[in-house]
Amino acid sequence: MVPADTATVHLHAVPAQPRSAASVPPLPPAAAPATLIGSVQRAMRLLETVARHEYGAPAKQLARETGLALPTTYHLLRTLVHEGYLRRDKGLFFLGEAADRLSSSGARQKRRSTVVDALGHWRDTLGVPVYYAVYREGEIEIMCVSDSPGTPAVEEWAGFRETGHAHAIGQCLLSQLDEEARRDHLDRYPVQALTPYTVRDSHSLLRRLERIRRMEPVTERQEYALGAVCAAIPLTLGSTAATIAISLPAHQEHRLLPAARQLQAEIGRMLGSLALSISM
Repeated sequence: MVPADTATVHLHAVPAQPRSAASVPPLPPAAAPATLIGSVQRAMRLLETVARHEYGAPAKQLARETGLALPTTYHLLRTLVHEGYLRRDKGLFFLGEAADRLSSSGARQKRRSTVVDALGHWRDTLGVPVYYAVYREGEIEIMCVSDSPGTPAVEEWAGFRETGHAHAIGQCLLSQLDEEARRDHLDRYPVQALTPYTVRDSHSLLRRLERIRRMEPVTERQEYALGAVCAAIPLTLGSTAATIAISLPAHQEHRLLPAARQLQAEIGRMLGSLALSISM
């Protein structure tokens, strides 16, 4: 049986048949690959050329720089303006809103890729699952989790958003808020016991949050899930409260703080690029 992700091609030999010279058709001239669409190529070339002109460029200059015929250039420019990829102002062509949206989407994807790559690197280096979360508009949002079959993430058996009091990610994010924002969060998501180790009430939690030292890892031992211990590193960048966290099986608790300290050092070395990517 051939694996589903493997493609095989069987080539069967066909006996050659004698043919007269007159019956052999001439070979067709070499052609461009059928999958390439010339008009699309030309339109993309125009967009790239316009992008190089910060103060715009006229059609004749664009035709000259792209090597396109002037009528073709006018036709493509009209189409691109109609679709919003270009705009025309006083005879000059500029990138339009649609092109700007493509650019901003590409930048967001690049920022996401920076975070995803970093989490994957730390997962492999530390041998632990790694989580990235932010506090946004009054909610805890898990943005990315990087784990593997050998280092699985903690199963979200109770919603992370509603149980921030019980896990290191939530406690770390709440510790970065002011008292009013903390109380508002706990009014909306009251403390509830998830395991025998979960903090018992809001008052106890608020006292714990007040004792957390700035930029110290926040640890939690089996408060969210039995058999799991977690640590979260605070990331306060501007007005955004964020955290990068790790988890381990409870029987490996001795690894938790050393791994968290190593992660914190790794984050420090990458803080510049992470600061640009934190709003992914």
